[in-house]
Amino acid sequence: MIDWFSVQGRDLPWRRPGTSPWAILVSEVMLQQTPVVRVLPRWVDWMEQWPTPADLADAPTAEVLRRWDRLGYPRRALRLQECARAIVREHGGAVPRGLESLHSLPGIGEYTAAAVTAFAHHGRAVVADTNIRRVLARSVRGRALPDPSYSAAERALATRSLPAEPKRSVAWNQAVMELGALVCTARSPQCERCPLAEAGCAWYAAGMPPSVQDGRRPQRFEGTDRQMRGKIMAVLRRDGEAASADLLALDPSDPARVERCTASLVQDGLAARIGEQLRLP
Repeated sequence: MIDWFSVQGRDLPWRRPGTSPWAILVSEVMLQQTPVVRVLPRWVDWMEQWPTPADLADAPTAEVLRRWDRLGYPRRALRLQECARAIVREHGGAVPRGLESLHSLPGIGEYTAAAVTAFAHHGRAVVADTNIRRVLARSVRGRALPDPSYSAAERALATRSLPAEPKRSVAWNQAVMELGALVCTARSPQCERCPLAEAGCAWYAAGMPPSVQDGRRPQRFEGTDRQMRGKIMAVLRRDGEAASADLLALDPSDPARVERCTASLVQDGLAARIGEQLRLP
């Protein structure tokens, strides 16, 4: 796997030598549920604007949300700014070391703490993202997909699969994650390109049996509150503010939906209501 990655791994800027722990932390937050192709230009712009936690901590929140642009799940932008402020306040402006210290930061969960430990601080950590979980489910457990949620069995498998030596563990995490992203994908795995296919992949050896989860319907997006929230945020990023009455034009057939989504954005701190106007906070 490590040899494969040395040839096939993508040249992503947050993987390059000398990239700061803060830049890597930002990339990991942005990459949550968002593909690399969408993250890359936003990450470059973000790091040019706010290269350190102190820079982001002092930034106007409205500008933070504008530059988050259309990455989706904009609460991540608010949590990232809260994280930057905590790093400045509690850690002297430097991303802390250690899973416990990282996990205590706002918006930093188990996965992100492990990823920063591995990729920024070069320590041994179990980085079990969706791609790694899928590769292990197939190559070791012989299953098409990992469990619906991160199970104790998966955690134990990921832990014992990780090389003991820190440098090799970091390389292994990167390699298996990349294999899942490029080759061992969820919908169209390219087993003919996979270095594990002939090296003992249990799922490939079993004839690639389908998963009982394969019949699940994909989550609908069109017409959802999440879609409407995105439309409202797009207006606010473009214009800075909008009259509540004008926002109803986003869905004249269902004004209650627009009002509901507007109220939820205010509740989440993504927008502020000033009289009859809605604006970025």
